[in-house]
Amino acid sequence: MKHLDEQVYLDKILNGDPASYAFLVNKYKDMVYSIAIKILRDADEAQDIAQECFITAYQQLHKYQRRSKFSTWLYTIVYRAAVTQLRRNKLDTTFIGDSVNEVLDNGNNQFDQLQAKQVGQQVRIAIDRLPPTEALLVTLYYINDLPVKEIQEITGLSKANIKIKLFRARKKLETELAFLLDDEKKLSNEQE
Repeated sequence: MKHLDEQVYLDKILNGDPASYAFLVNKYKDMVYSIAIKILRDADEAQDIAQECFITAYQQLHKYQRRSKFSTWLYTIVYRAAVTQLRRNKLDTTFIGDSVNEVLDNGNNQFDQLQAKQVGQQVRIAIDRLPPTEALLVTLYYINDLPVKEIQEITGLSKANIKIKLFRARKKLETELAFLLDDEKKLSNEQE
């Protein structure tokens, strides 16, 4: 959906057609959940936050000033709600990564798909080991292709801070993936 199409749905909602909101929910539900899970690292809480954020966004839609894309505004709501919930909980939970499935579509045959799946699993494991903020930034920037400016709006972090955290995350991922891929090589050599 283009940005202009989105505006049509927003106008419909604001003019009394709440059913049009379902279209926006369907479009953004996966990313909203993805942001929440990266921060909270708990599937149930992430789902609860995602639902609450969609309700909040609907209730506050009249305050959306359209200076940025609707998705940016919505992701900001999710980011802030998840961070607030995390501060309330202060729990260490397991990270459930779900953002690398695109890799599976790149293979031309079953062998390529199997290799891509293994790489995706290794990337997911490596992202799992990053601090929550870095995992979120990697997901937003590399997997969802959001520009730094939009990530800045969502997270409230400065442009420089985002770039520094992405740089550090890349270095950690390189180290982690090298270690994981080395282990996989050793394992496959042992099996031969």
